[in-house]
Amino acid sequence: MLRTVVLLVSLLVVMSSACVATPVLKVGEELAGALTAGGEAAYSLELGTEYFVYGAAMQKSVDVIITVTGPDGAEVGVFDVSGEGLDYFQFQSTIEGLYGITIKPFEDGAGEFSVLLYMTEALAETPAGKVDQLMVRYANDATPGAIIAVVEDGEISFQKAYGMANLSHGIPLTTTTITNIGSTSKQFTAFAINLLVKEGKLSFDDDVRKYLPEVPDFGETVTIGHLLSHTSGYREYLNGIAMSGRMLDEGDYIDRDEILALVMRQPELQNSPGAEWNYCNTGYSLLALIVERITEKGFDVWMKEKVFGPLGMGNTQVRMHRSSIIKNSAQGYVAFQSLGFREVPDISASVGAGGIYTTVADLALWMKNLHSGEVGGKEVIEKMTTPLVLTDGDESAYGMGLVIDEFQGLRRIQHGGGDSAHRSTFAYFPEIDKGVITLSNNGSYSRGIADKVVEAFFAENLTPAETLAETQNEFDASNYQPEGFDEIVGRFELEGIDLILTFSREDDVFYCQATGQPRTTIVPTANLEFNIEAVDAAINFHRGDDGDISSLTLHQGAGITGNRLADEAWVPDAEEMATYTGRYFSNELEAFYEIVVDGDDLVLKHRRFSDAKLQIKKKDVFLVASPLRELSFVRSDEGILTGFAASNGRTRGVFFERVN
Repeated sequence: MLRTVVLLVSLLVVMSSACVATPVLKVGEELAGALTAGGEAAYSLELGTEYFVYGAAMQKSVDVIITVTGPDGAEVGVFDVSGEGLDYFQFQSTIEGLYGITIKPFEDGAGEFSVLLYMTEALAETPAGKVDQLMVRYANDATPGAIIAVVEDGEISFQKAYGMANLSHGIPLTTTTITNIGSTSKQFTAFAINLLVKEGKLSFDDDVRKYLPEVPDFGETVTIGHLLSHTSGYREYLNGIAMSGRMLDEGDYIDRDEILALVMRQPELQNSPGAEWNYCNTGYSLLALIVERITEKGFDVWMKEKVFGPLGMGNTQVRMHRSSIIKNSAQGYVAFQSLGFREVPDISASVGAGGIYTTVADLALWMKNLHSGEVGGKEVIEKMTTPLVLTDGDESAYGMGLVIDEFQGLRRIQHGGGDSAHRSTFAYFPEIDKGVITLSNNGSYSRGIADKVVEAFFAENLTPAETLAETQNEFDASNYQPEGFDEIVGRFELEGIDLILTFSREDDVFYCQATGQPRTTIVPTANLEFNIEAVDAAINFHRGDDGDISSLTLHQGAGITGNRLADEAWVPDAEEMATYTGRYFSNELEAFYEIVVDGDDLVLKHRRFSDAKLQIKKKDVFLVASPLRELSFVRSDEGILTGFAASNGRTRGVFFERVN
């Protein structure tokens, strides 16, 4: 049995050079504090070996960063998840002694906060106990939570629900709660297409226009296979609709017909079909429409008859409209400032790309079929789990509706999903016939939890991360010299997704900030290698021929290259700034934006969004907060500004014409 230990915490408030002792903090007792710009509050915590610690800082009027250090001075973890409300921290002790918890303001912030230690207890020894500790943040009646399931040899060996399915009505999650799995749905759409191919009703090489003649002829053939593999060249409809002024995070409605209409208004392909992998919900939405046109049945009806029924997935269905009633389903929630949570409706028109509601038990049946191929046949499963080869010969990590990669020495077949507020993870390890499924109705839920569950239950089958690191490069993060990060500090532009990553450091804390997003901490894992723990990503920096850091690779799903930008940016004078002002219209998105001068800044305005300052990238190219992200201005041969091309990750080069 786990033993809860009440520990005393000494609070040290540093003011100038004086240290003043404060009342001790006990488990369950909240302690208020205040921060000045550049100040900090330091706490200490005496722990034995292998203890689990869980607490939080309430950010009352200041955004804080929480850093935990061990008795040896090594950094245990940095926590900075949100800018307001609760910032949680949890860690485990590895050596006995005094641990430090330091709270600093984000950037030059100042204000009030409080800190509360919820729990300190002996580290669990069983896999189930480790998962309970991992999920402690969600295990209460005031938080939307998650369902965890472990599958071994086709059967569920562990399953447990944490938190609430519906906060308004006080309904807890159970292991039978039906939940939106978001993009994890794609593997079922891909399976449906494979069944139709097997029946001879279509071919992977068929031109999409054979079934959707409304789609323009772009001069190159886009096939069914291109839709399945995210290589079609069609724009991502979610990004495009957001760029048009729709607020998806606020529940704006999208009709399925709008997706086809967007493709019809697209002037050209973003890439040659098959040449570039660019994750695209549009393709999977079109695949669902193609299934309907071939079978002459609604996608939900055909999937129930031909996929879910034969698999025995009796609690699985396609939600064709977000207002449809799904009995025993979980409501989705996102964090809402310091007030807790707010309800968020599903993304509408997600059929094919998402929109499936299911249970962990039904997904376990599907996982079993990935092993047996009883429904559909093993040749279909093999086709879906074979990585795509691009036209240049490079191999993608994507098959058909599934990602194929490796985790701690084991081959993994997986896909994650996220709707407006639901999150899901499906991970299967075919070499050991085991897997993990997580379903959540909490928009802040991290997919990294699934990896921790895998480590807890399948440890004997994994190669520890430390061992893998040793085989690559011996590296001791505690010996990393902060000054060594200075050659990395600067801006790097990611290729193909119109995003700039800015790297900086404050003393021994290192930061990465993407365009229009809050900065997050990164930690060294090897020479010139860092992890972005908040988003489960890694970065490798590379030296150029001159020995300077000139580029990077971001590993988040597929690898993305980034190149260093010059430190000195072009600065327009007042006359040059005025040339960018005016109203701009996109026929493709049917949307207006306006650019005005406000003091020393150019500002982008839209009737539904907050004003956003343009940040200079280089002459005629500016960065701005989502949903546009990058504006590349276009000029005539005479140098007259005629418009700009807007890019937002998966949707690139949308032209906005200057109209005044």
